[in-house]
Amino acid sequence: METVIIDYGMGNLLSVQRAFEKCGSDAAIIDNPLELRSAQHIVLPGVGAFPDAMEHLRQGGWIEELDRAVLEKEVPILGICLGMQLLAEKGCEGSVCEGLGYIPGEIVMLEPTEAKERIPHVGWNEIEKRVDVPLFDGIGDGTNYYFVHSYHFRVENEEHAAAVTPYCGGFVSAVARDHIAGTQFHPEKSQKAGFKLIRNFLAL
Repeated sequence: METVIIDYGMGNLLSVQRAFEKCGSDAAIIDNPLELRSAQHIVLPGVGAFPDAMEHLRQGGWIEELDRAVLEKEVPILGICLGMQLLAEKGCEGSVCEGLGYIPGEIVMLEPTEAKERIPHVGWNEIEKRVDVPLFDGIGDGTNYYFVHSYHFRVENEEHAAAVTPYCGGFVSAVARDHIAGTQFHPEKSQKAGFKLIRNFLAL
């Protein structure tokens, strides 16, 4: 299978699948971790709380197979929204919870720096590229994407911050480390700019 979209009980799956299909990929929603073994690209979506998501991944037997695919076979993976946050070493939502640990850093709550800023951060906002990564090939600074979130990725190494967004003092809105990538925004809901990013991911 070219692209697999992980169904672990906490994702906006059909809209992600439709977006990948529109971008020319054979995209399958999978609920069996063993199906990761035939994947060429992996998508980890997610909506909800970090600790709940990690518990679902553990109970579903996903973590071992994800580690094998991502760390050993180096299959490209894209985390979307909560899925991006799960790539971190730990999350601090309610209590400290261990993440997948693919990109060093932690997930912390957004903190407003201006009176007009509201949490959760919902709606369209721009990105500003920080490092040159294939995920953003042909995508310029100031491009708008669609966000819905209350937490953000505090990276340990700035070289993994692919893009930032000017809200709450500026937060990391995309991460990248070799074949591992994540977006805090929803490319599947971001129209032309989102589809461009998806095509870039599929080219990895």
